[in-house]
Amino acid sequence: MFQMNDLTGFAKFTSQRVPAYLEITDIAGLIRGAHAGDGLGNAFLSHIRAVDGIFHVLRAFEDTDITHVDDTVDPVRDLETITEELRLKDIEFVNKKIEDLEKSMKRSNDKQLKIEHELCERVIKHLQDGKDVRLGDWKAADIEILNTFQLLSAKPVVYLVNMSEKDFQRKKNKFLPKIHAWVQEHGGETILPFSCAFEQKLVDMPEDEAAKYCAENQITSMIPKIIKTGFAAIHLIYFFTAGPDEVKCWQIRRQTKAPQAAGAIHTDFERGFICAEVMKFDELKELGSESAVKAAGKYRQEGKTYVVQDGDIIFFKFNVSGGGKK
Repeated sequence: MFQMNDLTGFAKFTSQRVPAYLEITDIAGLIRGAHAGDGLGNAFLSHIRAVDGIFHVLRAFEDTDITHVDDTVDPVRDLETITEELRLKDIEFVNKKIEDLEKSMKRSNDKQLKIEHELCERVIKHLQDGKDVRLGDWKAADIEILNTFQLLSAKPVVYLVNMSEKDFQRKKNKFLPKIHAWVQEHGGETILPFSCAFEQKLVDMPEDEAAKYCAENQITSMIPKIIKTGFAAIHLIYFFTAGPDEVKCWQIRRQTKAPQAAGAIHTDFERGFICAEVMKFDELKELGSESAVKAAGKYRQEGKTYVVQDGDIIFFKFNVSGGGKK
């Protein structure tokens, strides 16, 4: 797991920091035919159905010591293979769903079954046309149903282009233009070039030596940006709770309202929610103390309809007792 590293501004306010985490699971590289059981990919395709998003790591370097399953390096071909396997696995899932719905429709006249059946037929056509589900034009009611399917091609995607340290340093790579063109034709999601060889080198160095190496070569780690981009891609934001001894970072979905954000800490907080006292991290950092934020009129009290913003610092008031104790 990788931690969000935006708590440094609290260093002078607290002794202990508990960051948010983005959990990343590595899966086996998919080969053509994985959806049908070839290689190890089929088992892993089933395992990742519950993930929130996908990092596509593309090989964009040549090294005779590192073999490729197709013998040559071609990241666009690899993209075509992977995305096709994800779509084929989704087709398999949706066809099974249609069979189950048709069986249920014979026993029931439930209108919802017909709605889901009609949607599944549209999804199948969309997939068979070579289009990922996330790129379809779906209504809100469709999306509500599709979210329960956890389709692989519906998940947000970030493309990580793994190149040599030399190419990463000079910001040039012969594969990048073709990768960029393919991605623009298939959704236009974020592309992040990086160098696994360089990142590994930094990990193996002492911290001071790594900092010196980066300064001398005018190169920086991409790990923080990869984490933050992945965090945003799956529609997560974070808020802080802080006290004299600890500051903690909590991750929630974007557009989450204050009571549900309180529930991320404890269900009692949501159940007995009264209000949220809110200030912005940037304003606390600029003004230096909570009392200064209050004096500047930037400490606010928000109710149940408040939508939590990225970087909010929140003090929740709640009451779950019968005697009115807060």
